[in-house]
Amino acid sequence: MSASALGGALPRTEGGLQDLVTALLPQGFARIVQPIASSTITTDTKGLVAGEVTIQTMTGTVPAYRAHPEKGGKLPLVLVVQEIFGVHEHIKDVCRRLAKLGYFAIAVDLYHRQGDVTKLTDNQEIFAKVVNFVPDSQVMSDLDASVVYAASTGKADPSRLGITGFCWGGRMTWTYCVHNPKVKAGVAWYGRLVAPARAPLQPAYPVELAPHLKVPVLGLYGAEDASIPVANVEQMRGALKSASNTTSEIVVYDGAPHAFYADYRPNYRKEAAEDGWKRMQAWLRKHGVA
Repeated sequence: MSASALGGALPRTEGGLQDLVTALLPQGFARIVQPIASSTITTDTKGLVAGEVTIQTMTGTVPAYRAHPEKGGKLPLVLVVQEIFGVHEHIKDVCRRLAKLGYFAIAVDLYHRQGDVTKLTDNQEIFAKVVNFVPDSQVMSDLDASVVYAASTGKADPSRLGITGFCWGGRMTWTYCVHNPKVKAGVAWYGRLVAPARAPLQPAYPVELAPHLKVPVLGLYGAEDASIPVANVEQMRGALKSASNTTSEIVVYDGAPHAFYADYRPNYRKEAAEDGWKRMQAWLRKHGVA
C-alpha cells in the first residue's frame, strides 16, 4: 500500500498541528544495552523542533519521534527505522543528527501494538515476546502513515523521500524500498538479508525481494557480524546482480561487528561508523533526497 492510499490518515493534534505531550515513547536507553558506553553521542536540539508526536495509522494512533530544523521551507524527508531495541534514545538521537543536516527525520514506534522491548533484558525474550509478532505488513503501513504525517505538517517534502534503518530496521529498509517505489534512496545498516527461519508474519527477506527492488539502496555491513555472515552479504550481492540491479551497492567494513554504528554499545567502531555516515549523506544527495 502506498502512502497516497492512506488518504485521510492525518495526525491527531490539538490546536492544529501543534505537538502532543504524550510521553508514550520509551525514555532513555533500552535496559538491555546498559551500562551505556562512554562513546555515546548526544545531539542537542538547538535550532531544531524535536520531540514526540502521535500519528494516525490504519489501526489507530501510534507515537513517533521527529526532528527538523526550526527554519527553512519544505525539507527532504528521511524515515528512521529502529533497531530491535525500539525507538529508544539512540534512534531519537539519529533523528536529531539528520535534522542538524537539514532533514525532516521521523521514527515511528513500530512495536507499539506488541509491547515495549526497552524494559526487557534478553535478546531471545525480545524476539519471543515482541518482534516475532510484528507483521511486515504492519510495519509497511506504519511507515506509509509516517510519510502522510510528515507531509501534513507542511514542513516535509515527500517527493524527496529517503529511509535508513539499523539492525532490525536495516531489513525493513530493504523491504520498504520494494514496498514503496516512490522512495528516492535507502540506506540499510546491517539488516538481515536471509531469513533465519520461515515465519508467516515476515514472508520475504531482502535476498528474495532483490528482483523487485527499483529503489537504490546502500547496504552497510560488518565483516565480523556473527548474525549476518559475509556469505549472506555475498548472496545478496549476487541476487542484485542477477536482477540487473546496478543502482544498489553494499559496503563491508573489515573488522566491524554487528551494530558498529551504535555509539552507546561496545560494538561501536568509530572509523566504520563515521565512514558509513558520510556514505549515507552522499548516497541521499546523489539520488535526490537532499
